[in-house]
Amino acid sequence: MRALVLAEGDTFKPPGAGDFNLPPLLGSGDWALTKPVLLIVLSVGMIAAYFLLSSRKLSIVPGKSQFVAESIYDFSRNNIAREQIGSKDFKPFIPLVLGLFTFILVNNIFGIIPVVQFPTMSHFGFPVALAVLVVYPVYHFVGIKRHGFGKYVKKTLAPPGVPKFVLPLFSLIEFAEKFFLNPLTLAIRVFAAMFAGHLILLVFVLGGEFLLLEAGAALKPVSAVAFLFAIAMTFLEAFIQVLQAYIFATLAASYIGGALASDH
Repeated sequence: MRALVLAEGDTFKPPGAGDFNLPPLLGSGDWALTKPVLLIVLSVGMIAAYFLLSSRKLSIVPGKSQFVAESIYDFSRNNIAREQIGSKDFKPFIPLVLGLFTFILVNNIFGIIPVVQFPTMSHFGFPVALAVLVVYPVYHFVGIKRHGFGKYVKKTLAPPGVPKFVLPLFSLIEFAEKFFLNPLTLAIRVFAAMFAGHLILLVFVLGGEFLLLEAGAALKPVSAVAFLFAIAMTFLEAFIQVLQAYIFATLAASYIGGALASDH
């Protein structure tokens, strides 16, 4: 992206990856408290507090808070966990699926909340930690527990029905996918969407501000177009933020369902 140079000589420097590296709020070095870390902690507290408060006085006719909490729970339970894992095995994994969905959703939505305005999952380390330290060990553990180590590896790398002449290549591809690519692509999806979406919003907002404050009279009206695009992109980004939380939780549940299934 080239810088925008105006007649007066002012130059617009577009936002880039460096704008995601925020200065520490407290401390320095490895022990610094950064805004993304603070948002992660805040999201956990918000989610826990909301579900605890909304379920404190349950009633047959739910109020707004209880209705929203029940809707999120039912969606995670029936539309994600049950659909992907199966009606026989899904119940033990409801808390995990619910936790992944709500945690990623709140941290994504932070990107369009005034003042906060930073999607935590745009820092690659956070989705990687969820994928590699949570989802990856869970679905391999339950698969090994269900089938035994030998049968699980055979089911994954050499399922029945695969012709012998393609089995070596098939096993190599499956090994790379199941043990390396699945957690990596799971993390990349949400990271790339949040990073790109937030960067686009920055371009329109900062570009509009630059045109409004720094441009000559002829170009100032163009800033309104930039701000209109920023508003439109905010709504689109909100949809993508919800969608990415759903995709992450759904893929995590599908990996668990695949590990538990008898067939490949």
